[in-house]
Amino acid sequence: MSLSNTSSMDPQPRRHVGARTPRREDSRLLRGQGAFVDDIDITGQLFMRVVRASVAHARITSIDASAARILPGVHLVLTGEDVRELGPVRLEELGYHDLFPHLEEYSHPVLPTDRVLYVGQPVAAVIAEDPYLAEDAAELVEVDYEELPVVLDPVEAVSGGASLHALGNEPASFVKEYGQVERAFAEAAHVVRGEFRIGRHSGIPMETRGFVVEPVPGRDQLWVWGAVHVHDCRRIMARMLGMPLTSIRMRHTDIGGNFGVRGGVFAEHLLVAHAARKLGRPVKWIEDRVEHMVAIAHAREQVHRMEGAFDAEGRLLALRDEIWHNHGAFLRQAEPLVSDITAGMVVGPYRIPAYRAELHAVITNKTPLAAYRAPGRYEGTFARERLFDLAAQEIGIDPVELRLRNVLTASDLPWEPGLEIAFEPYLFNSGDVLDHMRKALDAADYGAWREEARRLREEGRIVGNGIGLLMDKAGLGLYETADVEVDGTGRVRVLTGASSVGQGIETVLAQIVADELGVDPQDIDVMHGDTDLVPDGVGSWSSRSTVLAGGAARAAAQKALAKAVRVAGRLLEVDTTELQATSGRIEVVGKPDQYLTLAQIAERWDGWSARAVGDEPGLHASAVYLDEHMNYPYGITLVQLEIDPTTGGHTIRRFFVSTEAGKMINPLTTEGQIIGAAAQGIGGALFEEFQYDEQGQPLSTSFMDYLLPGAGEVPSVQFFVTEDAPTPDNPLGAKGLGEVGLIAVGAAVAGAIDDALGGEFRVRRIPVHPQDLFELSREAGER
Repeated sequence: MSLSNTSSMDPQPRRHVGARTPRREDSRLLRGQGAFVDDIDITGQLFMRVVRASVAHARITSIDASAARILPGVHLVLTGEDVRELGPVRLEELGYHDLFPHLEEYSHPVLPTDRVLYVGQPVAAVIAEDPYLAEDAAELVEVDYEELPVVLDPVEAVSGGASLHALGNEPASFVKEYGQVERAFAEAAHVVRGEFRIGRHSGIPMETRGFVVEPVPGRDQLWVWGAVHVHDCRRIMARMLGMPLTSIRMRHTDIGGNFGVRGGVFAEHLLVAHAARKLGRPVKWIEDRVEHMVAIAHAREQVHRMEGAFDAEGRLLALRDEIWHNHGAFLRQAEPLVSDITAGMVVGPYRIPAYRAELHAVITNKTPLAAYRAPGRYEGTFARERLFDLAAQEIGIDPVELRLRNVLTASDLPWEPGLEIAFEPYLFNSGDVLDHMRKALDAADYGAWREEARRLREEGRIVGNGIGLLMDKAGLGLYETADVEVDGTGRVRVLTGASSVGQGIETVLAQIVADELGVDPQDIDVMHGDTDLVPDGVGSWSSRSTVLAGGAARAAAQKALAKAVRVAGRLLEVDTTELQATSGRIEVVGKPDQYLTLAQIAERWDGWSARAVGDEPGLHASAVYLDEHMNYPYGITLVQLEIDPTTGGHTIRRFFVSTEAGKMINPLTTEGQIIGAAAQGIGGALFEEFQYDEQGQPLSTSFMDYLLPGAGEVPSVQFFVTEDAPTPDNPLGAKGLGEVGLIAVGAAVAGAIDDALGGEFRVRRIPVHPQDLFELSREAGER
C-alpha cells in the first residue's frame, strides 16, 4: 500500500522524472535472459577450487599438495608461497590509511604462509580441466594445523583475549564528540543505561560469488567478468598484479544480488587472475553455497553500551556510547568505513545537544565483515531506539511522546553540531522530522493499532506494537562519471560509472536523461560495468546512484543539448537566442515548422561538416558530478507483531515504513527498494544469524541453519513517502532511499515484542530467534 504527500520542486512537473515507469531491466531478467558470471564460458577455460581452513585459529605446520599436483588434468596448485609476491588484498584508500598508518597489517592474505584465522579462509587453490576434477584434487591437499586459542567476542578481544595480529586486536578506533557531555550527565534528572547487541548476519545474494579471467593471447592483458564495482576492483587488482590499469578490462555481467557484501576484491579474485596469467588460459571460479556462507563478507555484530541523560520532561541532554564492532579475522574492502559511519550516525534524527561515542574496531576469529545494506545505521538505530524505549519506561513517558519531544524540527536547521562522518561534516539542512513523524503516525492511524493490540490482549492473544525512528546518510562517494551520446537514428546512449546491482539504475538514469533531452526513455540505452566503455567511475553503494550517477547523467545530457542548440543554430542559420529545445528537437521560436531533431543534428554534424568549422563531430558530451554533501532521508518504522507462546513463532500483523524522499525520480522503484529493504530488516531482526561454537566452528552453513524470511514471513508493507523537503545539495533534490526500509526494523520489532509481553523491557539483542520468543513468553507468563 502506498500513501504519499508530494510537492514538486519544479514549477512544471517533468514528463518522466516522478513517473511510475516500469523497470526496463525486468523484461529480460524475468525471461531468464540475464547474463550472470556463471553464464560466461570461454573456450579452453580451466576451473578453480579453493581449499579452505577447517579450524578457526592455527599455525600451518605443513601443506602437502603433491597428490593433487600429479593428478591428470590438474594444471596448477597454488599455496601461500606461490603467491607471496602479491601481498595481502589491498584495502580501498578512502583516507583511513592516514589516520591508521598500520591498517594494511590487518588486510586479508591472498593465501596464508603461516597461520589461519577463521574457518573458511582460503589456504590453497587447485586449477584443473573441469570443476569436478578440481574439487577432487582439492580434497587431496593435506594441511596440518597446530591449533591456537580462539577469540570470538569483540569485548573480550580488546580486554584481554589472545592477540591475533602482531599489532593487537584493535586496528582502528574512533571517538566522535561534541558539546559538554560530562556536564549534561551531571545535571540530568534521569540517566538511562543499557547494553545492546546486534548479531552477525549479512546479505545472502541469490547468486554466489564468481570470477572469470581470460588472458589476451600475445599481450599481457586480462579480461575479467564478475566484479561488482568494476573500477575499484580494477585499480586494486592492477596494483597487486603489477599491471597497468589499461591492461585489465572489466566486462559487464548482471549481478544476482549484492547489498555491499560482495562489492570488494576478494582473495579468490586475485587467485583466478594470477592463475590465468600464469597459465595463459581462461580460469573460472564459482563458489558453492557452503563456501559462500563461511567466506563471503559477513556484517553487523556490534555491542553498544549506551547512556542517555534526560531532563525532568524527558528531553535528551546528552548521549554517550561505547561500541565494539567485530570485524572478524581481517579488514576487508573499505574498512574501517562502517565503524566510522556507525559512530557518526548513532545520533539519528534527534536534537542531541552533546554526544560522545568511542568505537573499537575489533579483530576476532570469525569471517571478516564488510558493508551490508544500511551499514552501521541498522546497528546504531537498534541501540539508540531501544535506549529510548527503556527511557520511556523508566521516566514514565509514552515512547511515542518521548520521541516527539526530541526529534529535529525545521527551526533547528541547519543542524551541524560538529560531527564528522567518513571525512564529511554532518550537515542536516532539509526537512522537519517532527512534522513528518506526525504525518506518518496519522497516515498509519497508529492510534487504531494501539487500540487493536489492547483489545486482542484482552482476548488472551499476545500482540504488541513497536516504533523506531530512522535517519540514513546517502550519497557518499565524492564523484561519478557519465557520457551521453545521440546517434543519427535517434538512439541515445548513456554511459555511467555506477553499477547495476538490482536497484533499477538503467530505468532511473533513462528517466533523468529523457527529461533533459525531451525524448522517450525507451529510446535510451544505459551502459555500465565495462571499463573500456567507461574508463573511470565509483560504483553503486551507500544509496548514491540516483544522486551522483543521476547528477552526472543530467549534466552530460545538458551539455549535449547545449551543443545541439549551438549546432542547430549554424545549420538553420539563426542565432541561438532564437532557438528552443522541445520534444527531442531544436526549433525556431514562433516557427515550429523550422526545426531539426536531435537525430538529424547528430547525423548532419558528421566529420566533414564539423571539421569545416573546427568542431568535434557528432552529438555527445561527458560530465563528472561532484558531491559536496551527503543527504539525510529520515522516517519511522512501525510494527505490530503477534507471538505464539506454544511454538515461539510469530506473525507480523502490520508493517509500516515512512520516509522523506526529497524528490522521487521513480515512485515504483522507490517502493520496490523500501519493500526489499524491509524484508532484509525483518531477516536481521527475527531470523538470520551466523553463529559459531566455542572453537570458532560456524554453525550456519546452509539454509537449514541460517534462516531467511520467505514470502510467508514478509508481511504486506505499507509505506508513506513525502516530498516536502527536496535537498539543496543536488540539483535533482533527491535523497538516497535504498536503505531506509530496514534501518529501524530491528528496533521496531523489539519494541513490539516487549509491548506484546506486557510492556516490560526485555529485548536487548537481535535477532530474536523462535527459541528466544518461546523463552521470553514463558518468562512473561511466569511473572
